[in-house]
Amino acid sequence: MNPSITQKERIISLDIIRGIALFGILLINVGAFKTLTDDVVIPDYNGINEIVAILTDILVEKKFFSIFSFLFGVGFYIFASRAESRGDRPRWCFARRLLALLLIGIIHFLFFWGSILAVYAVIGFLLIPFYRAKVSTISKWIGGIITVYILSQLLGIFAPDMGVFSNVIAFLGNDSITIFIMFLSGFLAAKADWIRKISDLTTEIRWLQIVTLPLFISFSIWIWFASQGNDPHIQEIIALGTIPTTYLYLSSLFVILENKRIAKLLQPIARVGQMAFTNYWAQSFIGLAIISIMDLEVVSPINIVIISIIIFAIQIIYSVIWFKFFKMGPLEKVWRFMTYGRNGASIRK
Repeated sequence: MNPSITQKERIISLDIIRGIALFGILLINVGAFKTLTDDVVIPDYNGINEIVAILTDILVEKKFFSIFSFLFGVGFYIFASRAESRGDRPRWCFARRLLALLLIGIIHFLFFWGSILAVYAVIGFLLIPFYRAKVSTISKWIGGIITVYILSQLLGIFAPDMGVFSNVIAFLGNDSITIFIMFLSGFLAAKADWIRKISDLTTEIRWLQIVTLPLFISFSIWIWFASQGNDPHIQEIIALGTIPTTYLYLSSLFVILENKRIAKLLQPIARVGQMAFTNYWAQSFIGLAIISIMDLEVVSPINIVIISIIIFAIQIIYSVIWFKFFKMGPLEKVWRFMTYGRNGASIRK
């Protein structure tokens, strides 16, 4: 990808998808904002709450942090290639950026135990060796890791008791592997210049959707019945459907956002995505305040949806207002300073 990126619409598309991903992450994280004490009993949800919970498992769980991870991989290539075009050492610059993210992530973890930032920073270091790799090499790595990931999930479901190997299988199938797969996928898409060629990749995208749509439907049905039957392997089933569903979501969103009218209509969401770092941080604090005001002891699935919509609406409003006066979000500016020091001010965004 050209480090100077002149196609503004493409940048807007990435920001819109990032904003949408932040809303999906909210739908998962809101329930974790409230720390439960030992004396609090979580009720068995039924009716509309049960349906919302199952639909969240089908449509949202693990999918939107995977989209966010894909965009992180895209961002790595954009950041590193721009650094190289300025004559900087791209991998060293990215390493400094990751160290800054790690520190900020640790601080956030002190306030919200579910923060993913520190994990992103650690896993992000694994991207650095791929910067000079060929597109074909990266593709093979992604294919190999996905194969191992799928096998580990299947073994977790159908052969859960494998003694000492159970821990190895659990590690190979955990969310960190999903994050790395999507990091590499986003990096590959940016390095191969696919992000700027959506309209030229109609055939390839259609085939991707032909493959992933039936998988999405199949896993959706499986998750629905597994949830109804309280299947102990529900998390492994959700994990199996995550990668094809994420690819389906991403390909569909990129195609939809080729329509400039739709992209323009979603510009306020792009503003949320443009300062995603700040908004991710802010979500936990806004959510805690709302839960406190509502005096909720337990956050039900319906409450999660309502609170998520309120938080996201607040973030749309203040993000739009913020960019009328500033060029980047406050935490983005801090992250930039931690990466470059005072010299960051002279580096064009």
